[in-house]
Amino acid sequence: MAKITSKLQVTVPKALAEQYHIRPGDEIRFEAAGDVIRVVPPAAGTSTAVLNVNERLELFDTATTRQRKRESLAEPRKRAHRRGWTREDLYQRGLPH
Repeated sequence: MAKITSKLQVTVPKALAEQYHIRPGDEIRFEAAGDVIRVVPPAAGTSTAVLNVNERLELFDTATTRQRKRESLAEPRKRAHRRGWTREDLYQRGLPH
């Protein structure tokens, strides 16, 4: 987790900086996304395509259809067989009796 300094600066974790090729001097964007803030790395800013509401809804509907198809093809989860112990047993393990 990163902390914000008194100058409102944030340090990007090294693993994420390497993954997204963020280097010193790069400019990143902060975008409001509902209840969260999205950090957009420089490489992601190369696309200038702006979708209108109908295009975004069409993409959403397509993704929803794909997800429902995936879920219908997935095997239903099987109920676990009796293990010989209960969850409560795990909480008591290692405690003096």
